[in-house]
Parts: sequence; structure tokens; C-alpha cells
Amino acid sequence: MLLTHGARTVLLAAKVDTQAGREPDSLRRWALGVQARSNHNKAACALANTMARICYATLRDGEPYGPVTRMNKKIERTAFALPG
Repeated sequence: MLLTHGARTVLLAAKVDTQAGREPDSLRRWALGVQARSNHNKAACALANTMARICYATLRDGEPYGPVTRMNKKIERTAFALPG
């Protein structure tokens, strides 16, 4: 329930930022895109689900969330490495 309330707040803040001319980050842009394609409640649930997955990965890996951290983990992963 707290993630859903947080997601609703993130969507509202992203909308206000966009109207004020500030560029939202990638997660907020994605959430606004979902909201544009469907409705506010579905976008809030989708964002809450994504935030739950981010929280789980952060706790599991013991590393802070961020685009640089995620990209480095993907580069270091050997499960999907290309032969080369």
C-alpha cells in the first residue's frame, strides 16, 4: 500500500515537473508514458511494481540504485555475454 501511495506521488510530482519545464528522470518519464497510454491507476500500480523490484534488487545486491550501477552490473554479467 505504501508503494502505491508513493507511486501516485511520484506521478503527480513528475507531471508538475513537466508542466514547470523541468526534465524528469528516466523512471518518471517511463511512468508518465504508461499514464498517457492507459490511466492514472494502472500507471501507479505499474510504477509501484517497478519500485518494489528496485527495492528488492537494492537489498539483494547491497548497492545503491542508479543508472551507472545498473549498467555496470549488466556489463559484468556473464550469463548473456556475447562470444568474442
